[in-house]
Amino acid sequence: MKARALVAWNVRRIRVDRGVSQERLAYDAKIDRSYMGGIEQQSENPTIDLLDRIAETLGVHLSEFFLQPPKGAMAPKPLRKGRKPLPPRSRKK
Repeated sequence: MKARALVAWNVRRIRVDRGVSQERLAYDAKIDRSYMGGIEQQSENPTIDLLDRIAETLGVHLSEFFLQPPKGAMAPKPLRKGRKPLPPRSRKK
């Protein structure tokens, strides 16, 4: 896996695992949301300083972005769209 693809895969994996939207991560890391999307889509080439800031925002070490995924690992599923959390399910009696 190429370096840009590896970084994109790991940034998304960590972000989704933590339940953080691209918009929230971009805001907290003080970067544009579209640039954050470009990092995950491999269309942007972020600097080490920017990756360090994203890692700090996510609470991980920079090296986490360079871990090889296990063979056959599926790409992280996207978060649910929208800004509101799911309402609690009501139980019918």
